[in-house]
Amino acid sequence: MDGLVYHEGLNAVGITGGVASNVIPDECVVTVNYRFAPDRTAEQAAEHVRAVFGGFDVDDHRRGAGRLGPGWPTRPRPTLLAAVGGDPRAKMGWTDVARFAILGVPAVNYGPGDPEVAHSVGEHVPLAQIAECEAKLLAWLAA
Repeated sequence: MDGLVYHEGLNAVGITGGVASNVIPDECVVTVNYRFAPDRTAEQAAEHVRAVFGGFDVDDHRRGAGRLGPGWPTRPRPTLLAAVGGDPRAKMGWTDVARFAILGVPAVNYGPGDPEVAHSVGEHVPLAQIAECEAKLLAWLAA
């Protein structure tokens, strides 16, 4: 979409069941997180999850995917992309960009750190990247 390649992820993020180590559990509950590309609606994503887990009860707690606005990144100058440099990349993961998309407001994720290690043991952000990001955003806001 919009020249970007999105990857989806369907992952077990929690498993519960049982009441004691010497009792056979009467149920096992697996919490699954489906991070879907913005070319699917939340309804289509929910249908996909139900199809994958056919025969099992599925509780649906959906959130929409963030979608880039029409014409992005070719917005009138000065654009954020021109100010901060780099190439736009698709992001796998839910962020507040999805909230803006629901409202019809174009938004992007930008900030320091590596999203590939987010929410992992290796998550970190070098202080120099924070200062660099701040300087670029202040310059963009002042333009």
